Amino acid sequence: MRLYDTATRRVEDIVPSSSGVLRVYSCGPTVYRDAHVGNLRTFLLTDLVSRTAEHEGLQVRVVQNITDVGHMADDSDLEVEGEDKVLAQAGAEGRGPLEIARHYEDAFHRDLARLNIRPATLSPRASESIELMLALVSRLVDQGHAYVGGDGSVFYDAQSFPGYGQLSGNRLDQLRPGHRLEEGVDDSKRFHADWALWKRAGERRQLVWDSPWGPGFPGWHIECSAMSLHHLGETIDVHTGGIDLRFPHHEDERAQSDAAVGHSVVRHWVHGEHLLFEGRKMAKSAGNVVLLQHVVDRGYDPLSLRLAFLGTRYRTQTDLSWAALAAADQQLRRWRGRVAGWAEHPSRPMPDELVAEAVAAFRTDLDTPRALQVLRRIEKDDGIPEGARFEAFAHLDRLLGLDLVREVGQVRTLPPGATALLAQRAAARTAKDWPESDRLRDELLALGVAVTDTSDGQSWSLSGG
Repeated sequence: MRLYDTATRRVEDIVPSSSGVLRVYSCGPTVYRDAHVGNLRTFLLTDLVSRTAEHEGLQVRVVQNITDVGHMADDSDLEVEGEDKVLAQAGAEGRGPLEIARHYEDAFHRDLARLNIRPATLSPRASESIELMLALVSRLVDQGHAYVGGDGSVFYDAQSFPGYGQLSGNRLDQLRPGHRLEEGVDDSKRFHADWALWKRAGERRQLVWDSPWGPGFPGWHIECSAMSLHHLGETIDVHTGGIDLRFPHHEDERAQSDAAVGHSVVRHWVHGEHLLFEGRKMAKSAGNVVLLQHVVDRGYDPLSLRLAFLGTRYRTQTDLSWAALAAADQQLRRWRGRVAGWAEHPSRPMPDELVAEAVAAFRTDLDTPRALQVLRRIEKDDGIPEGARFEAFAHLDRLLGLDLVREVGQVRTLPPGATALLAQRAAARTAKDWPESDRLRDELLALGVAVTDTSDGQSWSLSGG
């Protein structure tokens, strides 16, 4: 398998550091809101890496963190200031911060399941990994890479790490202080580009822990260093994330981890590009944030979103639209119907050359558009026996993850209790009791029944479809 490495700026061979095992760290969500479809595209990247590696016979160990503390509203700047995102949302919704975090964490995992994105091997929570972070901060202080600043917070000394900027291309002598500092310098730091590893609590009373430096809470960047080193060791084969995390998050994470262990921890940094929706960046202020549930509410199979994503390469900025999703949904349903028809014919050997071409596309920097082109050729080539086309689609779906054989011999039997819940939901919709309708939909989804609302009423499917 070959992937584009952000650090080297070229496509690299991915060779596991340990024979037969690929270690992957995936930057997970900050659980203060629902993940939008742009976020989900990034998490699909890790799934495609894993499926391709497993097809090559590798065992894949994926660690994906859950950030439920420490991510500040202004972490994209050079200064770690502002309000914790989880605490801010807790205040807005009138609920406890960990209640908010668990609610959105559960929603995140449900969305991944509906997109056939396999769960990580391990999903550690930041709030449950504080001791790991304190140990790593202490280690960096002892090594001279971190210091206690004037405000009692612990900062990383960016100038102590000679390789800073190699991932993002930023140079320390070109970085400028954050816009919130009137004088341009934070006198609690030695250097304006230093960042907080541990923040003094001050007046904050929630999500606060004791530490050798007094009550406080972790900085966002130290979380990933602590959890990745603990759960994957000092060598990580592939680190994935969205391109927006390249700086400062991944640049800072890299400096912390490498300084702590004395060598490069991550062998390959792989980033997914931005997603636009109908020509614009998704933003709450613009009112164009699209969730997976919005896709389902329009009557589309959630895996039509996955298929739409597969139509462009992960490292290409993509402009998604409702028209594209409608086309993907139509294609997905057509393919499933054709696969079900081919399944009625005797099994025949796959068209090896075409299947090998599709697999090679995945191996070559996840060239999913090319792989889909091969599927279309197999579909349209009447010279390939129906049984052979079935075997090819079924085999390649291990990489695609589109449930293409879903309609083959499917027995549409509802689990116990689902029939009554569907009737209750239909009544709720008739009464226009939308909150109750949503609650019942979630209850049905927990039973493995996905409900879609159409102009003809509600329909359902099994296994997340």
